[in-house]
Amino acid sequence: MNIFYNEKMGDVLFITVKQADGPFEYNKQDDVVTITQDGEVVGYNVFNINDQLNLESTGLVQLDADKVEAVNSVLSSKGIAPLEVDLSPKFVVGHIDSMEKHPDADKLNICQVNVGDAVLQIVCGAKNVAAGQNVVVAKVGAVMPSGMLIKDAELRGVASSGMICSERELGLTDSEEKKGILVLDEQAVPGTDFFKQD
Repeated sequence: MNIFYNEKMGDVLFITVKQADGPFEYNKQDDVVTITQDGEVVGYNVFNINDQLNLESTGLVQLDADKVEAVNSVLSSKGIAPLEVDLSPKFVVGHIDSMEKHPDADKLNICQVNVGDAVLQIVCGAKNVAAGQNVVVAKVGAVMPSGMLIKDAELRGVASSGMICSERELGLTDSEEKKGILVLDEQAVPGTDFFKQD
């Protein structure tokens, strides 16, 4: 789940409950537009929100327990059931346990990446990727600094769940010379929040 705020588009909170591609159905009641697909709720647009939430900036809302409670309080006042939000980190240290060439793409590799609580299969095209590395993984549901949402994908017929990140993709540099994925120290622990490491 991701929540975005946009003041310029009418003081509106965009809530993605479930990743889905259209077509969608829209039902507006008062300040709430409920977005459904095949009868299942996939999101909400909630208008006239900031006087109740006091959001500081436009864009992705960084959620913590207090912010989730505040959002749910507003939604409840508008007749929407409370949201169940996964607050686990979305940018984590991963260890590439193994890697093999993609059978149908010379420049792609299929990596098995340990992220602490799971091993994710991630297809990666970086030239410097190798088995045994500690890397930064954007898990499904992560929103990149560019605004891109990480989803489960299929690359040339191979499933990929997440993305192994470069410094540029993480917004840590804008240098054209920083190509390839960011390789971390050997001491980095798989599953830990990349942005909260010592």
